[in-house]
Amino acid sequence: MYSIQRYFLFPASPKNKGSFFLVTWRKLSDRIRQSFLSEKTFQFHELFYYKIAFQMKTFILSIIVTMITSVAGAQQKSFYDFTVKTIDGKDLPLSTFKGKKVLVVNVASKCGFTPQYAKLEELYEKYGKDDFVVIGFPANNFLHQEPGTNEEIKEFCTLNYGVTFPMMAKISVKGKDIAPLYQWLTHKSENGVSDAKIGWNFHKFLIDENGRWVASIGSTTSPLSQEIVGWIEE
Repeated sequence: MYSIQRYFLFPASPKNKGSFFLVTWRKLSDRIRQSFLSEKTFQFHELFYYKIAFQMKTFILSIIVTMITSVAGAQQKSFYDFTVKTIDGKDLPLSTFKGKKVLVVNVASKCGFTPQYAKLEELYEKYGKDDFVVIGFPANNFLHQEPGTNEEIKEFCTLNYGVTFPMMAKISVKGKDIAPLYQWLTHKSENGVSDAKIGWNFHKFLIDENGRWVASIGSTTSPLSQEIVGWIEE
């Protein structure tokens, strides 16, 4: 038999019968050999099938490498890779907040949780210096409870709740038109940590000082809860 297996397949040894492809070929060759009239004909086809086995192995390995690379790429993506629009229409790279812990929240003006604006502002005033920031994203995804324009939203939260933390332009936080940042926040395949479902307005996400996803916190949890304050103070 040719020594082609030495070049095309993993070699066999007394303890190792060879690769999956080699073992499969050996079983197959015993059956094929009986189908040919001459050894030369068999050897020709044997070379042909060895090449096929090698190509199959190479193809499968390339798929595995591609999958590993894709997963690694998704895990490496961080909060800082995104640029968003401020409520005044200016581009804001989220890398601006490197070194800070971030609370991201989808807000609305006509929701039962709207009074949380006051607690978010209180949290920001207490901790929002060098190490922490609140970022609000108005969204109209839930019962159309944020129908206003960016200008109207800014006026509302400023006059009624004295909001000074950064407010972004209105976006979509779910569905087919979901904003890229929220695609990352809600999908493990994007953030490398966890899937998260946004159930309503004022859902909160915690991002650490290195831009990594930390936690998803539901609307009913107060911005001043021990879960959030304790994380900021760590």
